[in-house]
Amino acid sequence: MHSPCYIEPPPPPPPMFLSSPIPTAPPEPLDLEFSHHQPIPIGIPINTLPVCPIQPLLPWSTGLCDCCADVANCCITCWFPCITFGQMAEIIDKGSVSCGTSALIYQVMALTTGCACMYSCFYRRKLRQQYLLQESPCDDCLVHFCCEPCALCQEYRELKNRGFNMSIGWHANVEWQNRGITMAPMVQGGMIR
Repeated sequence: MHSPCYIEPPPPPPPMFLSSPIPTAPPEPLDLEFSHHQPIPIGIPINTLPVCPIQPLLPWSTGLCDCCADVANCCITCWFPCITFGQMAEIIDKGSVSCGTSALIYQVMALTTGCACMYSCFYRRKLRQQYLLQESPCDDCLVHFCCEPCALCQEYRELKNRGFNMSIGWHANVEWQNRGITMAPMVQGGMIR
């Protein structure tokens, strides 16, 4: 029995243009991590989404064909590319692999496969990522495949222009750069009169 003040709500309207009921799935949790592949979730203010600043890529300090900018390195790279590669690889790897080891790997690949560029192009990519350099004039592997000596010379000059002394290796460069920095002596026990 209904009370006199109770009014029943009207029944829901029938679905329009649907012949079968809409399948329902459990709602997916919102992923607030920013990705350019995901759509922006509806209902979240845009100013609360994380922002990933895009840093502009920098140009190389010298061009690919500026080999004569460092004639000595150009000659060494022309006759002994493994030396130039070894010196660069040690700096790029921050001393985790020695110059001699990298040069030996490069030379073995050059003698066995004839394509040491398959190995050296990865170091160009590492160098670009470390210093946010543009991938120019084309893909890293293509640059090394077509112009291996020019690519090695350009990478060598880039590191040299960034203040590295290529002939002394990573550890000596770090010591040389830290030589001018001195720390204040620590006083133990506080002030004494």
